[in-house]
Amino acid sequence: MAMPWEEYFQLVLEEKLSTKIPEQNTDHVPPVLRLLEKRQELVDADQGLQAQKEVFEITKASLKQRWEQLEQKEQELKGSFIRFEKFLQDAEARRSRALRRAEEERHLAGRREAEALRLRAQLAELQRERARLQRGLQRLEPCARLLGQMLELLPEFQEVPELVARFDGLADMQAALRLTERQRLAELEEARARLQRLRNSWQDELLLQGQRRAHLLERLESARERTLHWESKWIQIQNTAAEKTLLLGRTRMAVLNMYQLVCQHQRQPPTLDIEDTEGQLEQVKLSILDLSAMLAGLRQAESTAPTS
Repeated sequence: MAMPWEEYFQLVLEEKLSTKIPEQNTDHVPPVLRLLEKRQELVDADQGLQAQKEVFEITKASLKQRWEQLEQKEQELKGSFIRFEKFLQDAEARRSRALRRAEEERHLAGRREAEALRLRAQLAELQRERARLQRGLQRLEPCARLLGQMLELLPEFQEVPELVARFDGLADMQAALRLTERQRLAELEEARARLQRLRNSWQDELLLQGQRRAHLLERLESARERTLHWESKWIQIQNTAAEKTLLLGRTRMAVLNMYQLVCQHQRQPPTLDIEDTEGQLEQVKLSILDLSAMLAGLRQAESTAPTS
């Protein structure tokens, strides 16, 4: 524990007084001289104490300054230690993020490779299907020309599917009518045979034939109702065919718009015929595949770029 400076000065004064000149014989020294000696000793002691006090103050100030410097250095060392700990934590976090990112990129690369293999197989299958459809289209080309000539002769039809649907409906109706006609002819032959039998036994079978005739009339009425029903069905089929034709026209228009957008993007004039819907779809598909490949390349470049 540090000694207070008052006690320190008191001890020094006592030491000074104890080391004074040995007293002379009091019998031979006058009191005035002894008083002067005492005053001189007090002055000397006070000057020594003052000098030591100044030295003590200087030393105390130096020690205080040194202590403040040590405390400042201690705070700086603490701050440096905290910053170093934070740096280590940040480095570990960056390392963990880099490892996770590398693992995710490896998994993503595997998935992309599997997806690429699947798309290659799908593309090969689509190419085979396209070749098969082209062969079928070549076989059906004479029929298409014939249908085109029919459209020129029948202006009430605008598209080939409409003409085909109308033909299929008429064919189905004709088959149904022929079947109904055969049934009616059979019933008529049966009625004629019964009539002949009735003529042979008219008086015995007159009442029974009248009942049968009424039954046949009911069946005829039922057949007429069925005919009306099928005619309404035919009208509904015609309306559905018209809606499908309209949907086909809108689809072709949408494909044409996409093809024109692709040509504008590629800065090339349209080279395909406006009726070549399949060719337009093929050009749109190729453009989408090119854009997908470009996007995949950009993503791969971004993933392989070094992180700052």
